[in-house]
Amino acid sequence: MEIKPRILIIDDEEIVLDSCSRILDGSGYATRTATDGSVGLRQVAEFRPDLVFVDLKMPGISGFEVLERIRALDPSIVAIVITGYATLASAVEAMQKGAYDFLPKPFTPDEFRLITKRGIEKRELVLETIALRREKELLQENFAAIISHELKAPLSAVQQNLIRLIQELSDQVNEGQMARLIRMKARINDLLKMIHTWLRAISSDIGSIRENFAPTQVATAISRAVENVYPYAVRKDIEIDVAIEESLDLVHGDEGTLVEALVNLIGNAIRYSRSGSRVHVSAEQQADRILIAVRDSGVGIAEDELPYIFGNFYRGRAGAGGEAGAGLGLAITRRIVEAHGGTITVTSGLGEGSTFVIALPAQGSCTETHPTPEAGGPENPQGGRVT
Repeated sequence: MEIKPRILIIDDEEIVLDSCSRILDGSGYATRTATDGSVGLRQVAEFRPDLVFVDLKMPGISGFEVLERIRALDPSIVAIVITGYATLASAVEAMQKGAYDFLPKPFTPDEFRLITKRGIEKRELVLETIALRREKELLQENFAAIISHELKAPLSAVQQNLIRLIQELSDQVNEGQMARLIRMKARINDLLKMIHTWLRAISSDIGSIRENFAPTQVATAISRAVENVYPYAVRKDIEIDVAIEESLDLVHGDEGTLVEALVNLIGNAIRYSRSGSRVHVSAEQQADRILIAVRDSGVGIAEDELPYIFGNFYRGRAGAGGEAGAGLGLAITRRIVEAHGGTITVTSGLGEGSTFVIALPAQGSCTETHPTPEAGGPENPQGGRVT
């Protein structure tokens, strides 16, 4: 059975109520009327209208208060003001209290039909937006469950077995073999931390990222991120140049999640760069901000894609030499940066490469300096180098 749009008309003039009802009669709407604000609000709770017409000048509860209470009851209900005392000030105040439109008296039947049609269309758009938002939330919840079950559980099992192997084989393997086992354990631990980061970043509880905030060295986060992506850079014959300004202030943050954000950016720069090219990573201080830039000369990003690249599950068009990503890295990076009170921006063009800049609020003076990774790279001196 088709559900008719529900319309409630609140006005203290019987002739207005009767006229509006007659105008809408036979138009496919279910209508009700109320002669004052108190009755109208009871009707809102019982009738659950899609669209409410409210007169501003009524005895008892004013139309302005009715608008506010309708918005408190259900902000998705579309409210339209009808009044014979129309002024610019009253129109502005009505809009501030939640009115969608304003119809001054007297009005013609055609004007009333048209504004009714527009109000119902607005209501449909509002409900569609709510449904899409809920669908997105469910997708995020389901994705988080998949990550937790399909990735976290087996990795935890591998980690536990590696811990046991390291203990059992401690006196049976040489120093190099033990170092590799310990490195494997560390990498799996990094993966588990990354999964935790994904779960935090995808969930609506972004505040959980802030739980472990402490004074943090940007140089250390960059060094760890470069070390994580270095083997990938070697395989693609990409050089990573690192330039970090000395004596950068500390930032208030979580080193692990900052490393993850930087791994996403540097990894993307490598992914979308051509073999034999370079990726530049720099950090400098400008007044009370620390700026971290990741620049490549790869395939670049089309102008029409730039507004969407930080959204969940958005996968850009990979150009020549580029590889398709999963559509989560930049969304997670944005959420991590914002949790740190910072911003992330990008400039890019097709065939011109891309530059991502993270701006973080500086906390205070840094007394230690960290050298940039030495040429040749942390693990493979024969491959691409970090300079």
